[in-house]
Amino acid sequence: MKTTPVTKQDLQRSVLAVPPLARNADLSLNAAENARLVRYMEAGGVSSFLYGGNANLYHVPMAEFRSLFDMLSSVASAESWVIPSIGSDYGKLIEQAAILRDYEFPTAMVLPQSGLATSAGIATGIRHAADRAGRPLIAYIKAENYIDPADLAALVNDGAVVAVKYGTVRVNPAEDDYLRGLTRAVDPSLIISGIGERPVITHMRDFGLVGFTSGSVCLAPRLSMAILRALLAGDHATAAGLRERFMAVEDLRDRHSPIVTLHDAVTLSGIADMGPILPLLSNLADPAVRKAVQEAATALVAADDAEGRRAAA
Repeated sequence: MKTTPVTKQDLQRSVLAVPPLARNADLSLNAAENARLVRYMEAGGVSSFLYGGNANLYHVPMAEFRSLFDMLSSVASAESWVIPSIGSDYGKLIEQAAILRDYEFPTAMVLPQSGLATSAGIATGIRHAADRAGRPLIAYIKAENYIDPADLAALVNDGAVVAVKYGTVRVNPAEDDYLRGLTRAVDPSLIISGIGERPVITHMRDFGLVGFTSGSVCLAPRLSMAILRALLAGDHATAAGLRERFMAVEDLRDRHSPIVTLHDAVTLSGIADMGPILPLLSNLADPAVRKAVQEAATALVAADDAEGRRAAA
């Protein structure tokens, strides 16, 4: 596992996979199945793994965090980069940052807190957490009123924040005044597109963002990595064609919960058994929805296999 400080190059060397978290029937962590999913993605060229919302870390009890960090420390190969998340409320953020100090993860992402928060208060909380953890953190923006760009820029300039995941959903990602202001305040080479394949072409082409996170990369690592390579080469037409392969799964995720749908899609595709999802979420229950997810996920995995065979030919 990568333990060296985070560089700008780290943010674009791989799609940042945002996987679900496998659990046993009793809701304990399933190390074997989590490793199985990571090995599948590594075989497809992915080397960066961010455990956050898709892993449902919002609801992980404090008593599990050391076990979680122990598992994440060993789940990936020596060349891969693993990023845990902490927060989202201030109490968990500070206590988990203290635990993080005992591990060699070069950074962690701060989960966004919705409600009962102000921009200045969020900035102070992130600063306290970075001090407590003894390392810079990744900020995650899911709403434009979450933190003022000037407050975030101060955190970057002071070394408390090493990168930004930008995940605010827009009907048209090209119409985003907040992101334009953010890229004026913070070097866009430190900002990652954080909503998967759908807006990434616009984010990297029009706003200069450095790379992107993905959940569906868990199903199709080769295709997702091919999108990243095309975008870094400025080949937007190829990236757009590859992106279409993901839309059936992404549409189902948007319709039935991005987190839950991805969790069950990994299981239904046969890649790894994610087991039950941690409450307060719940697995897909409708048989018709499960069938649709299985069909879309299986088709995406098959397309990824074909991409692997094409590249090897």
